[in-house]
Amino acid sequence: MNIPDIDLPRLVVIGCGFAGLKFSKKIDSTKYQIVLIDKNNYHTFQPLLYQVASSGLEPDSIVYPIRKIFKGKPHFYFRMADTLNIDQENKMVMTSIGNLSYDKLIIATGATSNFFGMQNIEKHSVPMKSLIEALDLRSLIIQNFEEALNTSDLEERERLMNFVIVGAGPTGVELAGALAELKAHILPNDYPDLDIRRMQIHIIEANTRVLAAMSEESSKKSETYLKKRGVHIWLDTMVKDYDGKTILTNKKTFESNTLIWAAGIKGSFPKGLAINASRANRIIVDDVNAIKNTTDIYAIGDVAQIESEEYPKGNAMLASVAEQQGRHLAKNFNALTKNKPMVPFVYNDKGTMATIGRNKAVVDLAYIKFGGFIGWMTWMFVHLMLLVDFRSRLVVFINWVWSYINYDKGTRLIVRKYNKKQ
Repeated sequence: MNIPDIDLPRLVVIGCGFAGLKFSKKIDSTKYQIVLIDKNNYHTFQPLLYQVASSGLEPDSIVYPIRKIFKGKPHFYFRMADTLNIDQENKMVMTSIGNLSYDKLIIATGATSNFFGMQNIEKHSVPMKSLIEALDLRSLIIQNFEEALNTSDLEERERLMNFVIVGAGPTGVELAGALAELKAHILPNDYPDLDIRRMQIHIIEANTRVLAAMSEESSKKSETYLKKRGVHIWLDTMVKDYDGKTILTNKKTFESNTLIWAAGIKGSFPKGLAINASRANRIIVDDVNAIKNTTDIYAIGDVAQIESEEYPKGNAMLASVAEQQGRHLAKNFNALTKNKPMVPFVYNDKGTMATIGRNKAVVDLAYIKFGGFIGWMTWMFVHLMLLVDFRSRLVVFINWVWSYINYDKGTRLIVRKYNKKQ
């Protein structure tokens, strides 16, 4: 890997999601040598992936080059590679570009889609956990309407214009709202010779309400907002199988060429770790994010689970949790250089929010819950501020203002055709 050996402890960080990024930014690299490994050379702002998928934003609005983020940081090295295995005994990381020793290892590899063992759904559905998957979904949505124009088979046209989203968490709800915006304002102009009124948007949710992790008040508001936009919501409904055209559930059958999977995620980490994992495949760590039964290995973000009386199943797999854990672990490591003890991680819940299209969002804060236009403005401001740099904030803000004024989304491009698995 061509990493120099110097007289500083080497911290190897695997993953540049929210946790890995925050840790790497806050760690004092005059006291440690930092090696960050990621399979991509960019950080992705995942909460806005659905806007890329629904043609609201271009991908470069929500990604940022890792090397640019850490430009000028002393004793910092980035290597783009896949992590293949961890040799705990010899304190070695095996990657696609070579092996690297470590003094301390930080696993921040995040999460991937959880299909709960349903192989057909994994094969035929479209997840949305990465930039590539969001671009695939964008292409598929537009391809469906191009194909619907050219088919004389009415049943096939219905399948092409039906979109089924599994999961009514923030990702599913926000994507449904974005698709409803496309149906109301964009697609009728793009496809005047198609009856866009035939387009159907369904949300299938196994729980008894949408946004189950938020308050009942926000859940009811969200359901009302979605239904007003023509979204069909099927609660207490579980998907059983999908062959690429027909979706089987415990209640009814749906015909659709597009099943969007937003129903669950699970931890994703390299092989070779002798660890205890939860049902969601998250690594069980102690209250300072050290992996139990290991030496000098830590886990932060979605892949880590700190069990406590308040959170017996660990904190929610949210960007805010990941950022706080990354910052906290960096502070603890910085404290060690001053001979100070590590302090336990305590999550500061600043609230949750979700948007349901134009002028509508719901916000749950500690002492107040609200929605509507004020909630939507709050959602936009918070997400703008969370973007990595000023340029990204400016680009996203201009895109949002333009779309708001003109009822238009300017990125309806099939850059590369999406081919469904057979």
